[in-house]
Amino acid sequence: MFTVIIFILILSFLVLIHEFGHFWVAKRNGVKVEEFGLGLPPRIFSIQKGETLYSLNALPFGGFVRLFGEEEEAQGVVLSETQKTRAFFAKTSLQRAMVILAGPIMNFTLAVVILSALFIKGVYLPATSIRIVEVAEKSPAAIVGLKPNDVIKEVRSDGKSYPVQSSNDVISLSKKFAGKDVTLVINRESKVRIYSVKPRINPPKGQGSMGIIISQYEYKKSAWYRAPYDGLSTALVISKEFYSELFGALSQLAHFKNPHIAVAGPVGIAKISGEAARSGVQTLALFVSLLSLNLALINILPFPALDGGQLFMILIEALTRKKISPVIRARINTVGFAILIGLILMVTIRDIQGLF
Repeated sequence: MFTVIIFILILSFLVLIHEFGHFWVAKRNGVKVEEFGLGLPPRIFSIQKGETLYSLNALPFGGFVRLFGEEEEAQGVVLSETQKTRAFFAKTSLQRAMVILAGPIMNFTLAVVILSALFIKGVYLPATSIRIVEVAEKSPAAIVGLKPNDVIKEVRSDGKSYPVQSSNDVISLSKKFAGKDVTLVINRESKVRIYSVKPRINPPKGQGSMGIIISQYEYKKSAWYRAPYDGLSTALVISKEFYSELFGALSQLAHFKNPHIAVAGPVGIAKISGEAARSGVQTLALFVSLLSLNLALINILPFPALDGGQLFMILIEALTRKKISPVIRARINTVGFAILIGLILMVTIRDIQGLF
């Protein structure tokens, strides 16, 4: 129950931030906002304030901003010239793009703000490098001269080279080549060094095959005046890695290969939310920032039913100087939404199977 509550609170908060971006920029550009909804219908509570209805809905998996001029255009409703001044579809391409972009930008900004605050206090962040944290005395690693802070870049054995991209790579390769000589390519103080080590078949209790403790996290702390820069640069680096992994997975699928990418659905995210909350405020804040960043990066993809899909259609209209038929746009979004729901269901089923 604790996990469910934490998950709902986190998701509701991130959705609120996202939809507020659409809401605020729409208002600033003169678009009439008919409803600002948290959660998905059926509606359980609402209050009318000015021209906007603010609603709380029963399903806590999302939210929405209903803009005047979206549904009317799709339904072919004829609006008066006065009404068109407040309609979303009648705004310029730039104004509509700004409204669409505002949601992902708010999620990205939230991630940067949280990361910046964490940097001021100091935080362990996922790193792209695998670093040796500790070397056990008289272990194979200690005998050949490996030291803490050495970065493992590559493992070589039997004439093959294995790039190291995760802690699991080091662990599995150490077990695979236990009892054999392996070559480690190490980065120490920006210099490449080569070490030959023989992982043990039966290491002492509490030690691994090579006798090292490794980590894929690094400690970062910044002065308050530098924290915003470090928060932004970290968010950009994570964004680059996200898209690199995503397009790499798509390339593998195109070549009929099994993509090596970790994906979590609502159940998986809920489980992680509970674990993060139990680990402390700092861990929970880091999780919220990374989840907010992921929501921004996913939403901006040019896929129907996502913000990026809407932005892509606005771009096409701007380039061709022709309006896409509301009927065609609605059909594209419906198909895209159906595909998204299907993907979410597939991932959710896999998450549930993983619990048992």
